[in-house]
Amino acid sequence: MELQFLGTGAGVPAKHRNVSSIALKLLDERNAVWLFDCGEGTQLQILKSNIRPRKIEKIFITHLHGDHIFGLPGLLSSRSFQGGNEKLEIYGPAGIAEFVRTALKVSQTRLSYELTFIEIKEGVVFSDKQFTVTCKKLDHGIASFGYRIVEADHEGELQVDKLAALNIPSGPIYGQIKRGESVTLSDGRVINGKDFVGERKSGRIVTILGDTRKTPNSVSLAENADVLVHESTFNKDEEKMAKAYYHSTSQQAAQVALEAHVEKLILTHISARYLTGDIIHLENEAKEIFPKTKIVKDMEIVEIPFKAE
Repeated sequence: MELQFLGTGAGVPAKHRNVSSIALKLLDERNAVWLFDCGEGTQLQILKSNIRPRKIEKIFITHLHGDHIFGLPGLLSSRSFQGGNEKLEIYGPAGIAEFVRTALKVSQTRLSYELTFIEIKEGVVFSDKQFTVTCKKLDHGIASFGYRIVEADHEGELQVDKLAALNIPSGPIYGQIKRGESVTLSDGRVINGKDFVGERKSGRIVTILGDTRKTPNSVSLAENADVLVHESTFNKDEEKMAKAYYHSTSQQAAQVALEAHVEKLILTHISARYLTGDIIHLENEAKEIFPKTKIVKDMEIVEIPFKAE
């Protein structure tokens, strides 16, 4: 499981930062990519990565400001031209379906795949045996949501090599062993199944928030997350401006991470007015409150490992 940050800028594209888009790469887990927001130029950023558009299974939109959705029509069209025929689901606030359908209709674009829209409300928006995705409203002056992605726990793997080394043949007995049962073999040996099953791994939790002021829902969505992705549009001295524009400061993001007990805080949605030295300063501001903080650049990849049990 990896996050790749296709666009980390705020508002408008800049030479060094494109506007918002994040890819959650689940290639080992389900041979798929989930996209969070799709600002203008996202498909150009994808060309710089190893992401194949046909692997994009779901797109989650946090809110309908242009820097988060203007890349959608182009990406959907190109996915069709590039031979993608796998169905695609788009989740987002009310209005996302109208926006996309209008753009496709006016441009007379026909897609080669099934496109489904799920206009979201607070609560569970997707769930299967592997993942559950929930959302809650944030505080941005427009309907804006944060997403919490929870992976199911991984049961311990059967250690087949150890069984083979003891000349224990495969068959129905392997199922008993994997369940951790004690098993008596045909030659009289008794083995404890628990000795042949690897450690159980807790599922990972990723929280990706849309633009927002600091709000209790941010903390709730991020509780005990392995990674929290939070906007950082303003520095700590611009708290009044952040409030006026419905955004957060670097230190407000860090406070959310601290209160939610997350493992790592990733800051994004960085204003183009911040240059290299300013970026270091923003990161250090957040680290004063939450040391495990990182400001990401475009195309940067962050791996999400399992927690040590």
